[in-house]
Amino acid sequence: MGASEVTGTLDPGLATDLSAYGTAVGEAFQLRDDVLGAFGDEHTTGKPVGTDLREGKPTLLLALAHSRASARQREALDRVGATDLGDDEIEGIAAVLRDTGALDSVEERIVAKTHEARSMLDGSSIRTDVRRALSDLADSLMSRAS
Repeated sequence: MGASEVTGTLDPGLATDLSAYGTAVGEAFQLRDDVLGAFGDEHTTGKPVGTDLREGKPTLLLALAHSRASARQREALDRVGATDLGDDEIEGIAAVLRDTGALDSVEERIVAKTHEARSMLDGSSIRTDVRRALSDLADSLMSRAS
């Protein structure tokens, strides 16, 4: 056993590596959750499609779409958070998220953050089997089914 294992303290380098990994994988997880909240399959996610849109949850997805939207698309986005938001409006908002490129941008960021998380593991003092498990975790979070 190393000194840090005996005393119960965490090696500062290891703490830095784990913190950087956790921050990147956490962001990827949240972004995937936001995508699933707008586009997810109810049977897979366990919640109705569009719940986040009905609740008006602020997300990067919506912020990007709003910044890129035409006046007509903004009208659809302005309905986000309305208590009477219908399924047809959810589909319209989802179309705006796709058509503005917001969905593609968020998907690219998910991939980038996942790669960033995995790269934090390279060269770290984390045991090989633990690195592999953390890398697999990051990959599974990135590819959670919608």
